[in-house]
Amino acid sequence: MYLFGINSNFFNINDLHQPYMAELKSLDTIITLSKRRGFIFQSSEIYGGLAATYDYGPLGVELKRRVSGEWWKAMTQKHDNIEGIDAAILMHPKTWEASGHVASFNDPMIDDKVSKMRYRADHLIEMHIAKLEEKGEKDKADTVQHLLDTAGTRSTMAKDLYQIILDEQIKSPASGSFDWTEVRQFNLMFKTQFGAVASNDEDSIVYLRPETAQGIFVNFLNVQQTSRQAIPFGIAQIGKAFRNEIVARQFVFRMREFEQMEMQYFVKPGTDMDAYEAWKEERINYHVGNGIRRSNLRFMDHPHDKLAHYAKAAVDIQYKFPIGWQEIEGIHNRTDFDLSQHSQFSGKKMEYFDPQANERYTPYVIETSVGLDRSCLMVLCDAYREEELEGETRVVLKMHPKLAPVTVGVLPLIKKDELMQVGEKIRKDLSESFKVQFDEKGSVGKRYRRFDEGGTPYCVTVDFDGLADNTVTVRDRDTMQQERVGVDHLENYIRTKIKNWTPED
Repeated sequence: MYLFGINSNFFNINDLHQPYMAELKSLDTIITLSKRRGFIFQSSEIYGGLAATYDYGPLGVELKRRVSGEWWKAMTQKHDNIEGIDAAILMHPKTWEASGHVASFNDPMIDDKVSKMRYRADHLIEMHIAKLEEKGEKDKADTVQHLLDTAGTRSTMAKDLYQIILDEQIKSPASGSFDWTEVRQFNLMFKTQFGAVASNDEDSIVYLRPETAQGIFVNFLNVQQTSRQAIPFGIAQIGKAFRNEIVARQFVFRMREFEQMEMQYFVKPGTDMDAYEAWKEERINYHVGNGIRRSNLRFMDHPHDKLAHYAKAAVDIQYKFPIGWQEIEGIHNRTDFDLSQHSQFSGKKMEYFDPQANERYTPYVIETSVGLDRSCLMVLCDAYREEELEGETRVVLKMHPKLAPVTVGVLPLIKKDELMQVGEKIRKDLSESFKVQFDEKGSVGKRYRRFDEGGTPYCVTVDFDGLADNTVTVRDRDTMQQERVGVDHLENYIRTKIKNWTPED
């Protein structure tokens, strides 16, 4: 059994004035915290950085591994009909012809000649529509919205967007000028040369993959036949993707090198919409189960006229970031588009044979696609709190303990050999099960604050009383309540706390 008690440092959090922040006011707060605590750094910072690329520091890489680990467990461990793969980043270039990326993976870009700033033309028009609505010009806003929705039907997409900008006299947000280049389509895929000798030959061009899904589709038959899975079944993958975003901003929300967690679920045609609805429910519950507050999540359906060319239905799970409601995960009914395209371009049939029904068919696909980097940013934003404690502000990350970069902090009360030795033994023993960090520098209060900012849920303090009865003080990050626990029971105590943790809402 646990040994509980009250030591001289115990206090009740309910006795303190501690207003929570209703919401995180600015993404800059998370950016600053990420640098200060070692979550995320600007890539190549000593050379001035490389735009829209970031490195994960000591705490960041631990958070990222835990977030991806929970997704992997949710997909491949809790479902016996979902298999995992790890496809190569470089794929045969015909893959991207079949998927439509070579022909249509473009953004419509326009440049302000005065400021030299580059913008997505459709985003400029959307901002203009929002301003019209703010001014109460609803009819005018609806008219421009209709022109935007039908862009590409009067002429090309680029020409239609450019004409809207000219007719509406939309000015540059940066310079306030009305001096634009024409709109042109910019393909977002990174090209590189395949082979030892660079060549202008088209046959030597390959692409860094802009998504991980195609690696799943081209391996559909390999996985199905080797795993002997019957429809319905899924294939999951976590991997890097690359997009040459011209307007890349908002920290790790939109990057040129990022990581995706995708699962493609293959179903019999006719059962696809039932599977689509089931995965919507499962995925929203997954995020809540990771400690994300339900009030900060919502579904946003794609209007029928804005569906991707491959989609029969699509919905985004959005999170309320400081920059507004933004997509965290997409759930799509991709029909049989991908397998049919790869069958056509490769000459290989991508069909499933059902021995019980004695029929062949091309499966439909339900996709769940979530950004790993965006997920990490969501966890940081949702966990961030500022609390007033006796006239001081405590910054704390109240994330789910199973996602915390460091699960346990071990603190000797003071730097005395006997306390240090016990603390080091506890660290070593707990490290078999948890990520543990030993910290003997500074006052106990300052060490608590460091662990609070890093999201560490439990701190174990070794004091002189414990040398006599083999107990330690365990401090809870969220409540700051402290309990005496027998050293022999520490691991089970922490496991129980993690299992029973519930988020605030």
